[in-house]
Amino acid sequence: MAQRFRLSDGGLIDRKTTLSFTFEGRRYRGHPGDSLASALLANGVHFVARSFKYHRPRGIFAAGAEEPNALVQLGEDARTEPNLRATQIELYDGLAANPQHCWPSLDFDVGGVNDRLARFFPAGFYYKTFMWPASMWMKYEAVIRQAAGLGKAPSEADPDSYDKTFAHADLLVVGGGPAGLAAALAAARSGARVVLAEQDARLGGWLLSAAGVEIDGQPALEWVAAAEAELQSLPEVTLLKRTQCFGVYDHNFFALNERVSDHLSLAARDPRLPRQRLWKLRVKQAVFATGAIERPLVFRDNDRPGIMLASAAETYVRRYGVKPGTKAVVFTNNDGGYGAALALHRAGTKVAAVVDLREAPEGPLTAAAQAAGLDIFAGHAVIGTDGGKRIAGCRIAPLDESGKRAFGGGTPLDCDLLVSSGGWSPTVHLFAQAKGKLVWDEAQACFVPGDPGRPEQRSVGAANGAFDLTTGLEQGHAAGLAAAAAAGFKAKGRRKPAPPKAAGDGTAGFLPARFLYLVPSDRPLGQGGKHFVDLQNDVAASDLQLALREGYGSIEHVKRYTTTGMGTDQGKTGNVNAIGIVAEQLGRPLPEVGVTTFRLPYTPVTFGIFAGRDVDDLLDPVRTTPMQTWHKSNGAVFEDVGQWKRPWYFRRPGEDMAAAVQRECKAVRDSLGLLDASTLGKIDIQGPDAAVFLNRVYSNAWSKLAVGKCRYGLMLGEDGMVMDDGVTARLGERHYLMSTTTGNAAAVLAHLEEWLQTEWPELKVYLTSVTEQWATLQLAGPNARKLLSRFTDLDLSPEAFGFMEVKTAEVMGVPARIFRISFTGELSYEINVPASYGQAVWEAFMREGETYGITPFGTETMHVLRAEKGFIIVGQETDGSVTPLDLGLEGLCSKTKDFIGKRSLARPDMALPDRKQLVGLETEDPSEVLPEGAQLTESVPETPTPASPVPIAGHVTSSYMSPNLGRSLALALVKGGREKLGQRLYAPLADGRTLACKIVSPVFYDPEGEKMRA
Repeated sequence: MAQRFRLSDGGLIDRKTTLSFTFEGRRYRGHPGDSLASALLANGVHFVARSFKYHRPRGIFAAGAEEPNALVQLGEDARTEPNLRATQIELYDGLAANPQHCWPSLDFDVGGVNDRLARFFPAGFYYKTFMWPASMWMKYEAVIRQAAGLGKAPSEADPDSYDKTFAHADLLVVGGGPAGLAAALAAARSGARVVLAEQDARLGGWLLSAAGVEIDGQPALEWVAAAEAELQSLPEVTLLKRTQCFGVYDHNFFALNERVSDHLSLAARDPRLPRQRLWKLRVKQAVFATGAIERPLVFRDNDRPGIMLASAAETYVRRYGVKPGTKAVVFTNNDGGYGAALALHRAGTKVAAVVDLREAPEGPLTAAAQAAGLDIFAGHAVIGTDGGKRIAGCRIAPLDESGKRAFGGGTPLDCDLLVSSGGWSPTVHLFAQAKGKLVWDEAQACFVPGDPGRPEQRSVGAANGAFDLTTGLEQGHAAGLAAAAAAGFKAKGRRKPAPPKAAGDGTAGFLPARFLYLVPSDRPLGQGGKHFVDLQNDVAASDLQLALREGYGSIEHVKRYTTTGMGTDQGKTGNVNAIGIVAEQLGRPLPEVGVTTFRLPYTPVTFGIFAGRDVDDLLDPVRTTPMQTWHKSNGAVFEDVGQWKRPWYFRRPGEDMAAAVQRECKAVRDSLGLLDASTLGKIDIQGPDAAVFLNRVYSNAWSKLAVGKCRYGLMLGEDGMVMDDGVTARLGERHYLMSTTTGNAAAVLAHLEEWLQTEWPELKVYLTSVTEQWATLQLAGPNARKLLSRFTDLDLSPEAFGFMEVKTAEVMGVPARIFRISFTGELSYEINVPASYGQAVWEAFMREGETYGITPFGTETMHVLRAEKGFIIVGQETDGSVTPLDLGLEGLCSKTKDFIGKRSLARPDMALPDRKQLVGLETEDPSEVLPEGAQLTESVPETPTPASPVPIAGHVTSSYMSPNLGRSLALALVKGGREKLGQRLYAPLADGRTLACKIVSPVFYDPEGEKMRA
């Protein structure tokens, strides 16, 4: 299709290369340098979207990040992405975009009926409509969910990669317009490390669409090119184009999103490069040169396709070489609107009229428009528009002196383009996020940076309310020098460097202006059309008035009730107008009404950059033990425990998990099993105050533990709840080795360090994680002593090496620590050898152990064996609400010393008799295994549906089939359970059955512990 509205020359596009793209399945053409929006306009496509609430036709309204209407679904299948602004999408060959939030098509949208029913959908209607009857809520919710949202998220996994990088600099300059370039140049020439971030693909800011502007005696864009070349030549400067700074955090920490390859077709992308990159940047100084956003004028039916900002029209003509219409009306309240009128006039668009709210327009651009013969209607306003899927005309009328009333029904003007300019709003979101205080500039009717939240951050140029080029360059230059000096760099040379000099059009700003936040019509507000304030969320001035009538006086409450300034737009073009309308209705000064919060990110960013490369297999580090290769070669099925891959069970041919676990359990009880316990946390504790420290962090006593002895300990949180457990051994007078659960190792170490560093800094204690330095092999079973004796000269007799002792010896010639402890209830030894010897010792045990039928066993078997003994697993028998008393471990809570959590345990509620307590359960049918997590009741619930909630007596924490007991067993937390031994409970199951069970002791096997002490 021919680009009917492409100008024959001009613009910053590459006319020698033609690109093909599709929109809603139709094929169009454009050029490198185009945005999707400019390419659509070049092809005569103005109608590109439907509005969120009323599904009204909407067109391209702006030219940058402030675009509220032209949100599209970009790409297809797994690479589709919703809610992207057509104005920010760089055109590439093969680009495929579609309209969103319309069905079955953009041209015919069933949702358009909402526009006809608009009177039934005022602000806040959902708060009232969906409250009654309550029985219909689930049906309401289905309808709401179907209608909510804009585009569609992909259902397939994202095939692209994302990255993160960390950097430091002396100065961050946000914004590559003239003020930002001046700041970067001034600082970089002094030798400072400078990062310049610009969200556009080109540097230059508004200069990219300016005409007749000179800086330092050369055309503005030549000056921009020279500045970019100089910055690129300096080794301490990082230029980040296509990079949005979206967040400011404490201590001058900034988050930036760099779009690395979004502007390229899939065929042209380097597969080694990410799609986008997250920069985490820490700097000493920052300069905000973020520019300003033009505000529209709010008049009746101001949302039709073909209505856009004056600055956008000027941009499409001068930067993109596109004529956005054939017959235009320019509606302005300031001299800046005449720049668009002149650009359109010179591009061949017939300018039917310049409608100026001011009674006596003046300014250099006004004079130029008069010299060009443009018709100017001073003191007039656009009071309404006509058209459907494209504006067809408007009506203008004179206003009274107050600007509150229009005279007559208006004079009709034909047009297919209407551009408006209502002033400018500095882009102050970063300043505000940094806790800076905004002040109201009455002369320019905008909020500007006032007292900075942080003195090391400066705002310059249009972002600081300086809308003329000369002042912007001066502010940028001065801020760059000051930031560099504050970072320790002084300007080189004896003379103070001079700022760049500007001349030509665009150097005088846009004042004087006449500011009206709501342009009157010939009919009362809300009748005959809508005055849209927030185009993205379909919020009209009448909605704001309704919110005030409903009693919402706070601007934050008005925002939430009406949704103005919410969504992906955050009120970029509408917020100041909304605040002004609210202020007038309340009869209060606008600055007294205040501003709403600038949420980050101000412009949306993809979730992908936050994940970076931490996805799929890289989501979390995979940790394996030294015996991993052997495990994989011998049928191990793994489970994830924290970051570790642990053998879950070892499957033999023809076995399922249940059969493998039953076999392993029998082997350990009858003869000998070997477990890889290397993943258990191991914390080396040394120092003269180590015993004092352990006394404080464990609930039981540690001062008198002898060297060479081990002790089981409970670690509590400050709330008295069980946090972790494990065995700690005393290796020397000042040396201990603490073991922790696998998944809790890092959390326990952090917990210990926090108390050492913040509460007890006087203690001389040093903690080192040695988990990965040692391989841990556990021999368990009646023949454990016999096998181990083949590998060591250590006397393993019960008299020489008793239960809960540790000894240093050699195992197979390898230095080792041997612990006589047991988590299985059998005679057990845990052998720690240096990690590099782990597999060799393991394989030797397996070879020699064949005599005893040695069987490797996994974590599931370990769980069954420990449950037979009534041993707890933290995180399974505990859930953050369980105390030692609940577990029957009150004997581990010292009455003679203080420890973390002791005060909480003394609370009366901790000793209530109806607290859940650990008990054992046996089902009446020994073959039935209770589901873990099953709720327990004291009576059989009514079927099929109980008339009222059934009181819950407790829940199952662990449940297994035990081959050693010949029946199922379970551990549970039951209210007052220890006083209910022998009582019957019931477990209602999801399949409708109810299993009966009996409360028993939690120790099912060898209650006296004779086997593990043998």
